[in-house]
Amino acid sequence: MLKIAVPNKGMLSEPAWDLLKEAGYRLRTNARQLVVEDPNNGIQLFYLRPLDIAVYVGSGIIDLGITGRDMLLNSETDAIEQMPLGFGDSTFRFAAPNESNIMTVEDLDGKRIATSFDKVVADYMENLGLKARIVHLDGAVESSVQLGVADAIADVVSTGTTLRNAGLRIFGDPIVTSEAIVVRSPRIAENNPELVVFQRRLKGVLTAHNYVLMDYDIPVSKVGTAVAITPGFESPTVSPLHDSQWVAVRAMVPRSEVNILMDQLYEVGARAIITGIQASRM
Repeated sequence: MLKIAVPNKGMLSEPAWDLLKEAGYRLRTNARQLVVEDPNNGIQLFYLRPLDIAVYVGSGIIDLGITGRDMLLNSETDAIEQMPLGFGDSTFRFAAPNESNIMTVEDLDGKRIATSFDKVVADYMENLGLKARIVHLDGAVESSVQLGVADAIADVVSTGTTLRNAGLRIFGDPIVTSEAIVVRSPRIAENNPELVVFQRRLKGVLTAHNYVLMDYDIPVSKVGTAVAITPGFESPTVSPLHDSQWVAVRAMVPRSEVNILMDQLYEVGARAIITGIQASRM
């Protein structure tokens, strides 16, 4: 039975729970449950702090977990990124007060940087050959400069509104680009049958969210061009029609590109284009 850790709170928690629910797994029924047994699907769910999940997985106590890439990189564990999940996008950035003379990452040399992600920041600075004093803070770090404990901060940024409201401006390239990921214990083989099933079910849900089926008719002479436009998630289905000069094509296409693809297909002679049918789970 796989032991799987999920976030008990935070921005990744509800999307992670929804993903597991759509994949057919049992969730907790009240907020006080820390462990959920799901014998029909061969898993146990453990509700843990997002920052701790990679630690438990890396130690082998938990087999798999859903957490952020930034949290994995900061964990100093042996947990392995198994697959991205496509939600919880964020970047990890430097920020300094609007009136500060710190304008570039190089200006941080010798300065104090407040962050909750010590290892990520220390590794980044070391790779650039820069030295800074890392000030560890748990929780919000936006007020650290105003309170005099740091010259700049490094923090997770989604929209940047919180930083702007605190009188801070972002500078430099992103330190890390993060999203929700599945992490795997090094004690679990990548081809473990239970892991393969779990991963396939999650991928099925993600595919259903991100792809739709598109059906259209196209002259036989234009099939190659049309298929290049809609190569599909794997490969499109091409079927003969009563009129031997035409064929029907069904392809799974990215939901975000539907309108662009329809225009391109009309330009090469497609007709009877039907789309908007949600792709089924794999």
